Amino acid sequence: MDINRANRQVADVLILEKKNKKLFLDFKTANTTTTNISADSVYARAKGSNRIAFPNSPEGTLTIEAQVYPFKVFALFSDGTVDNKGVYGETQTIKATAAGTLTVTAPTNGTIQAGTVFVYPADSAGDESTLIAGTFANGTFTATTESDIAIDTEYVVSYVLNRTNVKRVAINSKKVPHDYFITMSTVDKDEDGVFTPFKQTFYKATPQRNFELALSSDGDPVSISMVFDLLEDKEGNFVDMVELEDDAE
Repeated sequence: MDINRANRQVADVLILEKKNKKLFLDFKTANTTTTNISADSVYARAKGSNRIAFPNSPEGTLTIEAQVYPFKVFALFSDGTVDNKGVYGETQTIKATAAGTLTVTAPTNGTIQAGTVFVYPADSAGDESTLIAGTFANGTFTATTESDIAIDTEYVVSYVLNRTNVKRVAINSKKVPHDYFITMSTVDKDEDGVFTPFKQTFYKATPQRNFELALSSDGDPVSISMVFDLLEDKEGNFVDMVELEDDAE
């Protein structure tokens, strides 16, 4: 017997690698999950009217929106890998303890790139006319003119840092997103208050590389949206809707 059911619970998302079904991400903090499927038709016409329809293959997208998410979601927009080496710019404000020199301490597991150290008086950082000439080696910046760095005076030091033991996702033209096998799980509720598990299976989902990360100190927390194009697999599978009546409770 068919039973009327309704749904008001976002799905948990299980993302597996398409090629080997290896677990990529078990994602349980989405706010919305949207399945969008369309399939148009072409028609044979007679006397100006549509008489016979020929449906085209279905197309679709899966959209997952979340405000709470693991860092690994960003790997979906790349080749699925998270490595442990990162590069980024940094500044320090350092008070001189010796005339003519500054001791620049890199963070744990960090190495300052040669040729990227620049020093300015603290009140004019970035002003090219106040750039202090000098050399950097073994954690010490030595001014060409000793009087340019005075004891107990603060200076701003900028540099590029290479760092290990971090999480890094590289997004570039060389890294192509993988295909994924995705299952979304939720529960439907019927008119008697019985909950029945409802699942959607997406046999081949390819992440789109479009996303926006708008960080702000006002308003709602940042929300990230992941959009997948839905494709048929080599067996012709596309999307399944599965209801588990045996597991109803």
